[in-house]
Amino acid sequence: MPYTIPAAPAASRTPSPTHRELQDRLDALARTHRVPGAQLALDTGTDVLSVHTGTADTASGTPLTADTAVPLGSLTKPYTAALVMLLADDGDLDLDEPAAAHLPELSGTPEVTVRQLLSHTGGLPTGWDSDTAATSTAARYLAAVCTARDALFAPGTDFSYSNAGYVAAGRLVETVTGMPWTEAVGALLLEPLGVIPAFTGDSAPARPVAAGHAVNTATGQALPARQNLAPLEAPAGALLASARDLAAFGSALIGRADLLPPAVTKEMRRAGTAARPGALADGWGAGVALYQRDDRVWVGHDGNAQGTSCHLRADPESGVVVAFTGNSAGATALWRDLAGELDRLTGIRVPAVPAGARSADRGRPVALPDCLGTYRNGAMTYRVTAGPDGSPALSVDGDLPIPLVCYADLSCDLLDPDTGRVEPGGRFHRDPASGRVNRVQISGRMACRVADG
Repeated sequence: MPYTIPAAPAASRTPSPTHRELQDRLDALARTHRVPGAQLALDTGTDVLSVHTGTADTASGTPLTADTAVPLGSLTKPYTAALVMLLADDGDLDLDEPAAAHLPELSGTPEVTVRQLLSHTGGLPTGWDSDTAATSTAARYLAAVCTARDALFAPGTDFSYSNAGYVAAGRLVETVTGMPWTEAVGALLLEPLGVIPAFTGDSAPARPVAAGHAVNTATGQALPARQNLAPLEAPAGALLASARDLAAFGSALIGRADLLPPAVTKEMRRAGTAARPGALADGWGAGVALYQRDDRVWVGHDGNAQGTSCHLRADPESGVVVAFTGNSAGATALWRDLAGELDRLTGIRVPAVPAGARSADRGRPVALPDCLGTYRNGAMTYRVTAGPDGSPALSVDGDLPIPLVCYADLSCDLLDPDTGRVEPGGRFHRDPASGRVNRVQISGRMACRVADG
């Protein structure tokens, strides 16, 4: 059954009570979480509700409107996946053929298929940091990153979130269409949806855009953050869009728009048996994350650029689409609180976080001394060391260690030392033959153990 939002009479310009209360809650939550600006779009298939609040850029004081485009970060990836799926639907490529058949730069990982690129199951490392990638081309980057030496597991046997996989997917789009990725996503997806394209790095954007912000926890002051995405990483994270733009794309993902053929949307939503994304989602399809809530499986994705937090959820069964953007890192917590308000005000139980992350019944924390050691994902180094109290702490590429809370099932949470807030972290894995902890998956990224202690 579709949901219905109580609406004001058609002749009235007065917002409905639900609209007013959601606006009030968004305003209040933005203040609570120190988020300069945020947008929410809710489309039930029969009714549309859109609210927004705050400032697009604290340096200029520009208001954030319903049309302001926000840096989406990784929420760009479903758009890139949809492009690849359209090409497969047209017969230009086969999802289960080796990606190296089209991209010679992937010859170091010849067994990785196109589908595995989209579902993060190819065993590819996450890739270089953006500053290093900025000095390279996509072809050189992929040849250096996608090697047998750096493979995390045999293709198709596990899950590790990989920006490199989406750099490769974008290269596929360019190779097959003959268009730059930005032109392809604009012509084939955005413009048919009525969306004005905007990308990270645009010198003269054709629409209003928001800045991401870093918030000083002591003073509460929000300062604009520089977007440092390398041009070659565009297919993995360069799009800017509003919540209403995201909702239009979400409608296409669940077959409510003519943009994507039914066979494409069904295939994108089909869960892969090897896709175990840990703290990121409850499952993964060909380009979209899957989230369990009650008896329904929603599709969508999350995205973080420098100082932004954006989220998309769509329910194929009811046709409901929920999209949210916020222009500071604190918007992630705002999104979770706002999902609770949607439940209270409309009865729509949107899964803001994976079902596994909502489960509090993992027993008491346990010591896990055999997890201490050094793990590697390509050029990224994860070190798990004993903290002052003997409990493990995680450092990534030399950053300050973050305490880990470990459980008997080998799952772990990240403990924010400043706020005391616990966030889902991931899971350690044991070698089935030896029983030794040999891998760790943090925020969906797998790292293999290379040293003890």
